[in-house]
This record gives sequence, C-alpha cells and structure tokens, in this order.
Amino acid sequence: MTASVQTTRSPLLDRHGAVEGEGLDAGVAAHYGDPMREQRLLAEGLAVVDLSHRGVVTVSGPDRLTWLHSMTTQQLAGLAPRSSAESLVLSPKGHVEHALHVVDDGATTWLSLEPGTAPALVAWLESMRFMLRVEVADVSDAWAVLGEPVGSESADGEPLAWVDPWPRLVGDTAAYGPVEGHAGEGRAWRELLVPRGGIEAAVGDRPLAGTWAAEALRVAAWRPRFGHETDHRTIPHEVDWLRTAVHLHKGCYRGQETIARVHNLGRPPRRVVFLHLDGSGHVLPAVGSPVTLEGREVGRLTSVARHHEDGPVALAVVKRSVAEDVDFVVDGISAAQTVVVRG
Repeated sequence: MTASVQTTRSPLLDRHGAVEGEGLDAGVAAHYGDPMREQRLLAEGLAVVDLSHRGVVTVSGPDRLTWLHSMTTQQLAGLAPRSSAESLVLSPKGHVEHALHVVDDGATTWLSLEPGTAPALVAWLESMRFMLRVEVADVSDAWAVLGEPVGSESADGEPLAWVDPWPRLVGDTAAYGPVEGHAGEGRAWRELLVPRGGIEAAVGDRPLAGTWAAEALRVAAWRPRFGHETDHRTIPHEVDWLRTAVHLHKGCYRGQETIARVHNLGRPPRRVVFLHLDGSGHVLPAVGSPVTLEGREVGRLTSVARHHEDGPVALAVVKRSVAEDVDFVVDGISAAQTVVVRG
C-alpha cells in the first residue's frame, strides 16, 4: 500500500540547524546539524525525536478492544489501561496493509500510524463498524507523536505512550530470526502522544535528535518499518514480524489463513537481511536499489543509514532461495549479509 505523505510542518523545524526530512519523513527534521552526535545522545537515552508527522487515530466506545481484536493480528481484547501492543491489518491474502501501535487509556484506544496512512485506515474501520458501539476518529491534526529511548509504560500523570515490544516474543507467537543474541536486545523505545500545540513543552530542555538518528538505531536493531521493509506483497513472516505483532491462536481475522499456512506448512518466499555496506565511498545507495548477486537481482534495499559505531548499514528483502553465506552488491557497493530471517 502506498501512503501519501503528510505535509503538516512541525514547529520543531524552527529549531537551530533543523534540516527537514524527505519522503515518508517529510514534515519533521532529518537532523539538527550533527546527525552522529544526535544518534549518540539518542543511544545514551538522552534525546527525543520529533515524530509529529505520524498519524494518530482514536477508537472509543465499549466494544473498541474486542472489535479491533477481531480484525487484526494481535490479542487486544482485555488490553489493560496504559498497556501497549503492536498489531497488523492484513489483506485477505495475508499481506500487510497497516501497522498499528496500540495503547489504551481505559476509555479510548489510541493508534499511532505511519505518515499518510491514517485516512485509509479510518475509511476501512468505518466500513467494518456495523452495529457495534465504537467511534473512530483521525485526530492527527490535534495530536502528535514524540519518540524517546524509554522502555517503560507511561505512569499516571505522564503523557500516554506506546512502548515498542521489539524484539521480544509477545504472547503465543513465533520467531523467524534469533531469540537469543538478537541485535535489538536492549533497545528501548516508546512513542509519546501529546497535544499538537504542546510539542515544545513536551520536549522541554532535552536535546533533539532527527529521524536519521532514530532510523539508524532501528536498522541496527533489525526492526521492520511499514512502508520501508514492506510492499504490497509482504507477509509478516518475511520480516520476522510475528514475534511482536501476531498471535498464532486467537480467533479468526482477515489474512489468518496465510499466517497459519506459512507458519505450519511452508516458508516465506522472501526474507529480510541486515547489510554492512562498504564505507570507503561517501554516497549511500538509495532505498529501492536492486540487491545483486553475481550480476543478478535478488532483492531490494529497503532502509539505509549511517550508524555512529557500525558505519553504513541497511536492511534489504531478498529471495528466500539466496544462500545465507554470500555477500551482495548494491549500486556498486559491497554489502556483507547478516541473516535475520532464516530461509
């Protein structure tokens, strides 16, 4: 699914040194003049990231959690107040259509979404309401998201927050990558939901880091992102998304047959890999570039970043049949493969 890019301009772009991002991350700062320093501050737990270009949708009413539970991949019925979950909306054939960052406040369920995807999700949810006691609203114009390197649920008196569960196994699920020694172990991340007019106050005197810094740490943690590691054919198994977002033994939902069939009987047709790129040049390959092996295209680059310790790194999705002990070439740049999802 292709998302339109939200064009709301963040007030934090008025901060000294701010350089606006592009593509899906337009509308917020890619960096504030020193991306490597910002990344180190973020890794140390000191900085905050402007994610106010993300969409925010609310679902209210007494049937909200059981309704969302019935249509998406994760166990959401009975979700406690100020508890987080990750869930996916799949097509009838099991392809990923939306990635939902879910947190409930006891009266309303809040969904944080990739930029530009809120209108399509709201339209689909409205078509599925029937006679249930639920109300759906796109509140992206009134509410904003800030990212911070914190791993705990928000406490009373704090802004409501969605806590990223990656990479632990959540509930009755499965891992297609390593359980022990995962690159994402120790990564703390959550998204604060704040009134759009209160962004400056929520940041306070903390240093700001741009999306380049956040993306570098995400890539290094092998964390899939909707619209980057996904396309119209993606099933969750290919990017190891079952571990945090899919419950394998809950009630029926759209796309469940594909989840069960691939898990029980087959293997995903593609697999995500982590790449260390040759850093001798000054230019990074573009997202979407072909990943080649001996001159033959075997996949596509999905995310690329400069990491403050590891240098140029990337994620790519390649054919399952490609050997796990070979290296690739991307735009003339050597790329050493680390297996994330086993073929």
